[in-house]
Amino acid sequence: MRALERVLLRGFPSAAESPRWKQNEAASAAESGSLLQLLLEGNYEAILLSEAVQNIFTVPAAAKEEKLDSCLEKQIQAYLDYSSLDVDNVERQSVVFLLGVGSLQLFVQSNWTGPPVELQPQDFLPPELLHQYTKPGVLSATVLSMLVLDGESIYSLTSHAVLLMLARAVLVNSRHKLEAVQTLPWWTLRCVNIHQQLLEESSPELFAVAQACIQQVSEIEALFTDDECWHLAVQFHLECAYTFLNFYEYKKAKQHFLAAKDITKLQIELTGALGKRTQFQEKYVAQLILDVQRKDGILLPYRELSPAPTPLENLIQNYALNDDTVLNEIKFEESHPNQMPDLCAEELAIILGICIDFQKNSPVHKLTEEELLAFTSYLLSQPKFWAIQTSALLLRTKLERGSIRRVERAVKQTQALADQFEDNKTSVCERMKLFYSCQVPPRWAIQRQLASLLFDLGCTSSALQLFEKLEMWEDVVICYERAGQHGKAEEILRQEIEKKETPGLYCLLGDVLRDHFYYDKAWELSKHRSARAQRSKGLLHLRNRNFKECIECFEHAVQINPMQLGVWFSLGCAYLALEDYEGAARAFQRCVMLEPDNAEAWNNLSTAYIRLKQKIKAFRTLQEALKCNYEHWQIWENYILTSTDIGEFSEAIKAYHRLMDLQEKYKDIQVLKILVKAAMDGVADRNGETIAGLKAKLQALFGRVTSRVTSDGEIWKLYARLYDNGQSDNYEDVEKALQYLTKAYKCEIQSRDWDKNILSFKEVAKDAIELAHVAIKCSKTKSNHQEALQILSSARLNLRSLTAKAKQLFADVTNVEVSGNLAEEVTAMENLLDELQECSNQLRNQT
Repeated sequence: MRALERVLLRGFPSAAESPRWKQNEAASAAESGSLLQLLLEGNYEAILLSEAVQNIFTVPAAAKEEKLDSCLEKQIQAYLDYSSLDVDNVERQSVVFLLGVGSLQLFVQSNWTGPPVELQPQDFLPPELLHQYTKPGVLSATVLSMLVLDGESIYSLTSHAVLLMLARAVLVNSRHKLEAVQTLPWWTLRCVNIHQQLLEESSPELFAVAQACIQQVSEIEALFTDDECWHLAVQFHLECAYTFLNFYEYKKAKQHFLAAKDITKLQIELTGALGKRTQFQEKYVAQLILDVQRKDGILLPYRELSPAPTPLENLIQNYALNDDTVLNEIKFEESHPNQMPDLCAEELAIILGICIDFQKNSPVHKLTEEELLAFTSYLLSQPKFWAIQTSALLLRTKLERGSIRRVERAVKQTQALADQFEDNKTSVCERMKLFYSCQVPPRWAIQRQLASLLFDLGCTSSALQLFEKLEMWEDVVICYERAGQHGKAEEILRQEIEKKETPGLYCLLGDVLRDHFYYDKAWELSKHRSARAQRSKGLLHLRNRNFKECIECFEHAVQINPMQLGVWFSLGCAYLALEDYEGAARAFQRCVMLEPDNAEAWNNLSTAYIRLKQKIKAFRTLQEALKCNYEHWQIWENYILTSTDIGEFSEAIKAYHRLMDLQEKYKDIQVLKILVKAAMDGVADRNGETIAGLKAKLQALFGRVTSRVTSDGEIWKLYARLYDNGQSDNYEDVEKALQYLTKAYKCEIQSRDWDKNILSFKEVAKDAIELAHVAIKCSKTKSNHQEALQILSSARLNLRSLTAKAKQLFADVTNVEVSGNLAEEVTAMENLLDELQECSNQLRNQT
């Protein structure tokens, strides 16, 4: 890796490199050396105006009628192919490479970091390239249309888009011509990441380039083996992680975050400490905090190669809470060892990255917010770098918007974050430190967050003004729709369409009016490239339950751009509605590939597998669904049914317990019957093993079930069956069976209309007979004759009342005989009454 490339990635030369670089690089390569110096100074505009770069644009190469991006690429390639005795090939490649980097950095300054860029395309591009774009706004609109990828539109107010087009022409489209630049793939990756943030949805084309670049950079051995380069290795892993997050590859993102952490040997964990949160709190209570330590207290070498902190006065102000109750920060007990290690730039960026990864992989929950606030509090306690400070403050404002006591600070802080773009106090060099390792959002995303906050607080007019200024027409429409002004939403969209027709505006008008005509208009206007038009048309069909038409539209949309998570999910739902389970499975498979923690998609995928009779797959997908959402009772209900169906009985018992946690009165008799039968009949589980411990687990489950559901005789009978219905040789089991059968019998005779139907009466009679047999057996195990007599007396009373009721309700009036359907049971009850009486007499004689 050449010194030029290493210095460029780091952003400054080291003390050892500085004289050597100035002598060697600058002397032997005057043009690239001077351009690199301008880059390090943050004077990106001067790079584009420099003589070396202007020489590239003066090489005759392209025809006038060609598109602008094609013209630029041909001029760059013509310059690289041009042979000259004055400048060697490596130097030409270096100049072109630095042009690409300078263009990208200036584009980032214009849209992300600020301060605003004054340079205009006509200042650095030759007039013959711009002659057809003389009308105001034509050049910008043309360039934005060239940056559209996979049918996904670009934000309309992107500033200086021609700079990104120029950066792409060098770093992406001409990268095969720049073999001398070893770290070119890293800058290509940065260019791809910036481009992706402008698009409405993820672009498969950009993801393919990003993956190739990551692979190429990973093969630069010096980057990961030289002790001097550990800072760059950390930054690379962080940038890879954010790339994968943008494209829903959460597992790979986590791997890179952990790889970065392992390099620095940081130990990061959430822990507790005694502290106070309010001014009137008297006792110290446990507070959630972030604890960061270096493993074995080791400091990594070459810390001077890490960027120097920005002076505090040049960082955005962290507003205090100023609340009359809640403290600005936790007040810890005096004994708390509140010593934080002094962290360098890369270490702080790692903490921010792990925080973002935690946010992406955790459910929206109050506890998650507290955990994230612990991360942001730690980062804000060491204000050193513009990018990290901005990202941490922005995350905190998102977390505080739902708190009554903190929302005022959230608004003030977001306003300050939006305003800092125009502020010239902090130099662009300071703002660019670790910029690519922090994923700072573009300026319009911050302004959008501010408008959204204002709308939530009821400042509708201010929010609308800001949304209109940002030309975020979808948010404008949402504001008007929520305010009930549907006519106003339509009016403002038609006004904008009169100014300029775009597919996006027609799609929004279709959303407001729910009319397919406008989606078709957008589709034609985009020359059949707008995924948004087909997506919206499909959603309208879905809302109207026109599933066949809806599937056709969604299939068009995912052909244009396969990385649309919401479209795949809706497509799967439409296939389910049409009972096309293979199509549903395919759609939901793509969903969970794009977002592995989407619990609903996993659940729906399992439903498709169940319908396809692929129950093992259904079971596994439900396990994934529960990892994503442990609180979703419908997923647990599917899980218990699938587990029971495939013989995963232990999992079914666990699921039943969880459903009782979620729903106090939950019961499922069919599942309990299957589980009891499996336990009592020795049925093998899915792996072919008999469940020795299943009976004990079920007894514990029934104990919990019957403590909540006390009036269901069927459950009590199943509980008794777990104790062999009193036929066991264990006297304790016989006693428990008698207890549960007695409760089952009481539940049955207390139910309505059991005695109105001869069939239901017959069932109750059979239960009473079984109960009497168990009572006789239990009485024989009792050493206390008084207890035994009481058991026999209770059984005799049950039989006597039941026999009398049978003769009263179902006897023939002429011969006073019970109906033939009940005759057998009545005879059995009368015989048992005699037996019970005899047993009682024997016990009395013994006493």
